[in-house]
Amino acid sequence: MFELPPLPYDHAALEPVISRATMDVHHGKHHKKYIETLNALLAKAGRTPDSLEDVVREAAGDDAARKLFNNAAQAWNHTFFWTAMSAGRQAPEGVLIQAIARDFGGLEALKAAFVEKGAAHFGSGWVWLAAEGEALKVLSTHDAEDLLIHRGLTPLLVCDVWEHAYYLDHKNDREGFLNAWFDALPNWSFAEGQYAASRGEGQAWTHPAPVKPAAGTAELDARSS
Repeated sequence: MFELPPLPYDHAALEPVISRATMDVHHGKHHKKYIETLNALLAKAGRTPDSLEDVVREAAGDDAARKLFNNAAQAWNHTFFWTAMSAGRQAPEGVLIQAIARDFGGLEALKAAFVEKGAAHFGSGWVWLAAEGEALKVLSTHDAEDLLIHRGLTPLLVCDVWEHAYYLDHKNDREGFLNAWFDALPNWSFAEGQYAASRGEGQAWTHPAPVKPAAGTAELDARSS
């Protein structure tokens, strides 16, 4: 079964952009519910996958597995989102900042493109900074959709534009949230590692693997049920 990954920082560490109250609900209720529903669906199907990435990719495009896809992809998206943020303000460096200058004209131009894409996204979803090999691009996805199902794209950063991600703190000002988020919270050192992976240098981030039952646990559970 998959476990709810702990945050890499305190629930209040992202204030004032994202408050403790938002994180308590977003991580402790929304993300937790996706994990719980995912585990229930897998148990019902008798599946014990090796990775969450496998579940997302196998369920994508299968109408009969839509509920499984939605919960698996949202579980993956949220864990990536927490990882792609930093409690301490960072700035891109090295090869990544050079690529940003090449493909966008500089960090401020990237911010403008990222905020515009996210603010203009209709309905729920996600706005991503991604790499296709060496090339950088900004794109958005709807609802639970992520970049695992888009061959050749490596996510570097993501911001959640579902209303529950920002409404307590920013009300309906999604653009204001995105501006504040981009200035303060991106984990650029993480993005640099992802960009290296996109260029064939190392492995891209993967979700924590499911926890396998200890030897004999399944048999014990079966006897006691």
